Amino acid sequence: MTSRLKSCSAMALALAISTQPVLAQMTEIGAGEGALSIVAWPGYIERGETDPAFDWVTSFEEATGCMVSVKTANTSDEMVALMNEGGFDLVTASGDASLRMIAGKRVQPINTDLVPSWSTVDDRLKEAPWHTVDGVHYGVPYMWGPNVLMYNTEVFPEAPTSWNVVFEEMTLPDGQSNSGRVQAYDGPIHIADAAQYLMFHKPELGITSPYELNQEQYDAALDLLRGQRQLVARYWHDAFIQIDDFKNEGMVASGSWPFQVNLLAAGGAPVASTIPQEGATGWADTTMMHVDAPNPNCAYMWMEHSLASNLQSDLSVWFGANPSVPAACTDGRGMQTAEGCTTNGFDEFEKIRFWTTPVSACESQGECVPYYRWVSDYIGVIGGR
Repeated sequence: MTSRLKSCSAMALALAISTQPVLAQMTEIGAGEGALSIVAWPGYIERGETDPAFDWVTSFEEATGCMVSVKTANTSDEMVALMNEGGFDLVTASGDASLRMIAGKRVQPINTDLVPSWSTVDDRLKEAPWHTVDGVHYGVPYMWGPNVLMYNTEVFPEAPTSWNVVFEEMTLPDGQSNSGRVQAYDGPIHIADAAQYLMFHKPELGITSPYELNQEQYDAALDLLRGQRQLVARYWHDAFIQIDDFKNEGMVASGSWPFQVNLLAAGGAPVASTIPQEGATGWADTTMMHVDAPNPNCAYMWMEHSLASNLQSDLSVWFGANPSVPAACTDGRGMQTAEGCTTNGFDEFEKIRFWTTPVSACESQGECVPYYRWVSDYIGVIGGR
């Protein structure tokens, strides 16, 4: 999948960006400006406020004098909107946002020579097409992982084997319908989850990538989502609201992130997660720097800090994700272990279809439905009954 995405999305966006060589803005790091503002996914930038054991901000502030402020974003579209507004230094962007920000010139090329730990980054991520365009790096890999199926273990004594429990009406093992007891992600990229489900169950559609859909394939995915709309109690985008719903509102199954699964399980809730037979979409997040970052020296210091083995290790445990630095799984500097990385899917990289921005010019189909259509049509799907 990686090579296909590179030949489609990255190449199309390379043409949209520029035909001239693109160079990093910085050639050396100066004194820190005393501040750093980051747009981040929930749980990504921790200073021990949620759990004292997980704090990778305090040590950075003490070492650099760069005081960190965090604006939490719950969707990729929200991240893009915030970066378009400006005033932030960094963003932890997923692949369905990163290429849009590159094409929109909202982020700047990164001088990897100014990030000494770049050499420790997983080789599978160094040239990844969601942050590298025409050989130019626009960020530093941070974390990656799958979108999992979270389920209530009291309702499902055994892990569900299919995503059908959230896509199709059925009677669950407890004898009750799934209608009104499941959730779905509140973001246009959820269309890709529907497309992936159809790849398995309707191979005659000829879908080869859930992000590269011709009109017929796209219409089939929307039809599946319209049916799902009758089942969904809430479209979630706030991780903590989803956690509350599984605790208190009778939710029994949903696409989710390992972060919610870990917090719920740690609190004693009867939840677990699985990747069903159809596979999973996923996210590979990159720390990217705003083109007009007010604190570029502190930003580069943070990008180096973000690759520290102990930070990567602890974040991997905290979020249930995979580190971008493989040594974090084994060197014992943090909480993660080789077994833990295996559990998180470290060896399943090639099986995950990572979020990327759908574009009209795609190699697999010739012409695909572009992302702006996904946005408007998904609003129509979730707004109707």
